[in-house]
Amino acid sequence: MAWMAWTWPTAAFFGTIAALLLLMTLLAVLRPETPRRGILTIETTRGDRLFISLLGSAFICLGWLFFFGAPLWGALVASLIYAAAVFRWV
Repeated sequence: MAWMAWTWPTAAFFGTIAALLLLMTLLAVLRPETPRRGILTIETTRGDRLFISLLGSAFICLGWLFFFGAPLWGALVASLIYAAAVFRWV
């Protein structure tokens, strides 16, 4: 009994998340950082900014599905722009 369809896009999504977590771990070991303040005026680390960008991207995709429907290429572009902005200014 299968409850989830493991398609290539699903595997790519989870593989990307795993690769991002691995990258953040390697960066934390090789180049430790100090928290910085951004536009939100809270101290954030790279991991915090990754979490904020992933959470925001989920909401962008849900909003895209609600307003525009199935192809999510526009939501992907919007999510990448959002993530770049989070890592730059937050």
